[in-house]
Amino acid sequence: MLEVAFSKPALPKSGILVLVIGEGEKPEGLWAEVDKASGGQIARALAAASFKGKRGQSCTVLAPVSGIARVVAVGLGKRDAAGLREYEEAGGAAAAASATQEVMTLVPGGSAEQAAHAALGAVLRAYRFDKYRTKEKPEDLPKLARVAVVHEEHAKVKVAWPELAAVAEGVFLTRDLVSEPANVLTPDEFAKRCEELTELGLKVNVLGLKEMKKLGFGALLGVAQGSANEPRLVVIEWHGAAKKKVKPVAFVGKGVTFDTGGISIKPAAGMEDMKWDMAGAGTVAGLMAVLARRHAKVNAVGILGLVENMPSGTAMRPGDVVTSYSGQTVEVLNTDAEGRLVLADALWYCQERFDPRFMVNLATLTGAIIIALGHDYAGLFSNDDGLAQKLTEAGEATGEKLWRLPLAEVYDKMLKSDIADMKNIGGRPGGSITAAQFLQRFVNGRRWAHLDIAGTAWASKDNAVTPKGASAFGVRLLDRLVATHFEE
Repeated sequence: MLEVAFSKPALPKSGILVLVIGEGEKPEGLWAEVDKASGGQIARALAAASFKGKRGQSCTVLAPVSGIARVVAVGLGKRDAAGLREYEEAGGAAAAASATQEVMTLVPGGSAEQAAHAALGAVLRAYRFDKYRTKEKPEDLPKLARVAVVHEEHAKVKVAWPELAAVAEGVFLTRDLVSEPANVLTPDEFAKRCEELTELGLKVNVLGLKEMKKLGFGALLGVAQGSANEPRLVVIEWHGAAKKKVKPVAFVGKGVTFDTGGISIKPAAGMEDMKWDMAGAGTVAGLMAVLARRHAKVNAVGILGLVENMPSGTAMRPGDVVTSYSGQTVEVLNTDAEGRLVLADALWYCQERFDPRFMVNLATLTGAIIIALGHDYAGLFSNDDGLAQKLTEAGEATGEKLWRLPLAEVYDKMLKSDIADMKNIGGRPGGSITAAQFLQRFVNGRRWAHLDIAGTAWASKDNAVTPKGASAFGVRLLDRLVATHFEE
């Protein structure tokens, strides 16, 4: 993670200077000072580039002042209307423009809290998963290692930073997990990495094949039975509430570490992407790490259902009937609709064991949600309007946006089976909705929301605070939900 430092305004002697400029703003402070030192070169360059400080605009001036390699102007938009999200995006743009220098001096302006969020944006954007790179040209390697945040209230920015650094660490944990290849991140390896989180004060318990058989996890084990890699159910607990007996908030993640589709096998093209079919579980792990790192005043539990869905002589077949942990039976018409089977047992186990205040599950569940919403919004389904509204607001605040879709009896009827309590698919129409209806049958009337993150878990191109690759969608959203509404 980038080193972050804080200081009073002063002209840097090296590296890159990044000025976050609001729409229509005139030179003042450090901006005016560096422009004067450049002999007005910066002002002339910005004018020539028609830079107005609009959101998303940027302009680079090369070597305007002795010692400074570049001055980068990043547009914020109207400063009075800018929220924390806009400052994060400006920080992200700054990091993207500064990747070839060791040191970036960031002048975000705004309040101390906004300045800290600009630093968060820079840190998130600078992430890189390079664990398996062995041969790279020196010029291709990112060099940015340190960001110095310049602000009049630098001491207040420094005080605000640790909680945001905790968020960044959690996001990076999730991105690392989702980026790992499936031959490395098996269910067992995923569980072991979760066990390392005990160093943060989290309680971690792992259920193996024997324990889940004894409990009767027929739906989850049906998915896992075709793989040589045994499944795991990981339970992560954080006890941070002052009143220890307060019911926890609960988060449940689909963790299919690789999804071939099973006997209903997927096409070869693009199947390599299915290493990140465990992104829901990855998000839950990252979230729990954030709550522990920032000592959140809440009791929380994370449940990760970890399996690998493979075709083999022992694999579940289309037409098989499995008995879930709830006792309900499922006719499996498509073995590629496996995530809902994993979540069915995990959700029932969660509400039965922990009696939570609410449950939110995350899953790369359906391709249908991508057809409906593309890659900018995740699908939101909920049986509770209040919880849905809180999630939507948290998504808007963090830029991890949600769009609510309906749950209704007409869709539920599409799951009717001729020989079992239900079938696991409802046909092509409304595919993401019928998947959510299926999950709702396993929440037992508890407050619940389902986030279908199939379109948002992986970024196919660089974005504001997310480089191409694993996005960790949901970590910041759910941390904001907890911090705003559920801490004591």
